[in-house]
Amino acid sequence: MPRHLLRIADLSREDAWKILHRAKELKDGGIRTKTMDGRTAILIFEKSSTRTRVSFEVAVRHLGGQTIFMTPVESQLGRSEPLKDTARCLSRYADCLVVRTYGQEKLETLVRFSSIPVVNALSDEHHPCQVLSDMLSMYERTSDLGSLRVAWIGDGNNMAHSFIDAAALFGFDLVLACPAGYDPDPAIVAQARERGARVTLTRNPEDAARDADYLNTDVWASMGQEGEQRERERVFAGFQVDDRLLSLAKPACKVMHCLPAHRGEEISEAVLEGPASIAFDQAENRLHMQKAVLEWVFGTI
Repeated sequence: MPRHLLRIADLSREDAWKILHRAKELKDGGIRTKTMDGRTAILIFEKSSTRTRVSFEVAVRHLGGQTIFMTPVESQLGRSEPLKDTARCLSRYADCLVVRTYGQEKLETLVRFSSIPVVNALSDEHHPCQVLSDMLSMYERTSDLGSLRVAWIGDGNNMAHSFIDAAALFGFDLVLACPAGYDPDPAIVAQARERGARVTLTRNPEDAARDADYLNTDVWASMGQEGEQRERERVFAGFQVDDRLLSLAKPACKVMHCLPAHRGEEISEAVLEGPASIAFDQAENRLHMQKAVLEWVFGTI
C-alpha cells in the first residue's frame, strides 16, 4: 500500500519526529540523494503558487527525480473528467502525486483510486507540508518543542487546522485567537485533544500572545475568499500581529508567517521586517521538509 500525506494527523508521533529529524539532517548536511532516481512526481495545482511549487520541484530534483506540472487549464481536469479516472491513469504514468486543490474530498478521491502516493500540497482544510516546515523552523531554535507556547492569531483556517494537528504530535501548547464565526473546525480540535493536544481557543489576541514563544498568523482572506476581503478586514480589526502584540510575548519570541503576507493587515511591516520575524527561514525550510516528506512516502526513512 502506498503512503499518503493528506494531513499531519495521518502521521504517528514516531513518523512525525522521523520526518522532522530527517529534514534537519538534509538541511544541515546540504544532502541530495537518489531516492527518486528514475521516478516522476506529477504536481497537480488547481491553486496558484510560488513557494509550494518551486520548493517541491527543486526537492524532487534534489532527490534525483523529475516533475510534470499540471493545472486545469491544460488538462482534462478542467473539462470535468471524473477525478477517479484521472487518478487511475496518472498512477500508471508516474510515481507520486503532489496536489494543491480546494476541497479535501478531492484528495481523498485521489487516494482511493491511486496506486501511488498522494501528498497534500494545500487544501482548504489542511496545509501539512507548510506546518511541518514550521515545526522545523521552531525545532532549529528550540529542540524541546513540548516546552513551547505557540499563539495563532487570526482565521481558523487550513494553517490553523494543521497547527492543531501538529500540537497533538509535537506536544507544544497552542492558543488560537480567532474572531467569532472564524473558529477552526470543532471536530479537528476535538480529535487533536483526544490525542493529547493542549489547545485553547480565545477571542482575545492579547491573551494568546501573552508569554508566547512564537506568534503565528496568516492572511485574513485566503485564495477563493477574495469576495469576503472587505468584511474580513472589518471583523479581523484588532487581530494584527504588530509591535503592541509582540510586546506581550516573551522577549525572545519569534514571529511566523507562511507567506504571502499582506503588510498592514494581518501583520505590520515593522514586525515582518523586524528581528523577531522568521518568515523567510520558514520559506527556505519548505525545500528541506518537502525532501523529507518525499523520502517518507517512498519508504526510505
